[in-house]
Amino acid sequence: MHRRFLWATVLSAATALAHADPVPADNTSSNLLKEINDLKQRTAQLEKQVRGQPPAAPAPSGRAYMHAGFDVLVNGGWSTTPDVAALQPGDHDPSQRGFSIRNAELALDGTVDPFFKAFANLVFKMSPEEETELELEEAYAQSTALPGGLQLRAGRFFTEFGRQNNQHPHSWAFVDQPLAMNRMFGSDGLRQNGLRLSWLAPTPWYTELLCGVFNGQGGDAFSFRHLGDTDTNGVTRLYGHATTARDLRGVGDLLYVPRLISSCELTEEQTLVLGASAAFGPNDTGVDARTQIYGVDGYWKWKPANAGSGWPFVSFQTELFYRDFCAAADPEASLPEEHLRDWGLYSQVLWGFTRGWVAGLRGEYVTGNTGASAEGNGQRGEAGRISPNATYYFSEFAKLRLQYNYTHYAASDDEQAVWAQLEFMIGAHGAHKF
Repeated sequence: MHRRFLWATVLSAATALAHADPVPADNTSSNLLKEINDLKQRTAQLEKQVRGQPPAAPAPSGRAYMHAGFDVLVNGGWSTTPDVAALQPGDHDPSQRGFSIRNAELALDGTVDPFFKAFANLVFKMSPEEETELELEEAYAQSTALPGGLQLRAGRFFTEFGRQNNQHPHSWAFVDQPLAMNRMFGSDGLRQNGLRLSWLAPTPWYTELLCGVFNGQGGDAFSFRHLGDTDTNGVTRLYGHATTARDLRGVGDLLYVPRLISSCELTEEQTLVLGASAAFGPNDTGVDARTQIYGVDGYWKWKPANAGSGWPFVSFQTELFYRDFCAAADPEASLPEEHLRDWGLYSQVLWGFTRGWVAGLRGEYVTGNTGASAEGNGQRGEAGRISPNATYYFSEFAKLRLQYNYTHYAASDDEQAVWAQLEFMIGAHGAHKF
């Protein structure tokens, strides 16, 4: 940023001088005229060198701008089971032994006009069969000029449930998605088409209330209007219960996601952030079947006042989830109406012990009650995982991470895996939330 500012200052001054009125070519000013002509030539060369480089982002105004960045995560490693997809069910987790690219993200953001900013994320993923998949991860507009602390977001985006769900994989502190999030939201998190309205309360400390309204449909709404997988008889099932695509009949069939978040400065060196979230909507096992998910989360960070470039620091983050999935009766499979209740949590601590280096440790647990379907119970079994890792940040544009996973399953053998992950980015990328 300082370098760009310096170049811009030099160019501005040089261009102004180069376009000044010519100096008369008399005997007393011939040397000055020669210097001005030389300066014009150097200015032209300098403009060629810096042409195409984006200027520093202007302050929000009526002037439009756009930032573009391309971020790639390359994974490599090994697991004790060849079924990596079962061990790492997250859509952006490592997908196979050896090498995989599960997230190559093109991120765009910029101003639309004085009233809106816009964001878009296109993600490329390589399957184990070396086929490229493309998904529109996010594309939304966000208001910038509403009164009374209000803000509106509209389009396709990750819902703001908890802390990690709306984070992109390159900003995760670990290689993979937590097990509890896989259980509650599926392999790719909870993201949908819809609207979100937020209100920044006029309190002495930061307090924000958000409420989103979404379609709640498809694989990105895993616990809601989602058909599940097709069995050998061609019937779609979720947790053993047959599913039928459920039309949107009215506002009662939409997905609602409220969230309350508040933070305070405990001391000059410590910050605490607390949040509570919920998600309510129908599921596809029956015309009146519904799902409820609740979550609480906390984040604490210590950073000394004299920290250089962000180091040293210590942070702690935890999230607790609870889901009540009401599955309708399935007479053909001899399954009664039942409430499938699951809960899970993860906790992680990060220690930035010296500039560029961060050590992390994450613990996880997820489980569910016993249901009538043996297939459903298999998908909802008890599991736990412990994951130490270490990350080295070469710069804000590149990092290297090494992580070990030990996963315990109550109903099957334990598994282990070691993953390395390299991230590199070109271009600009928007700032992440605290």
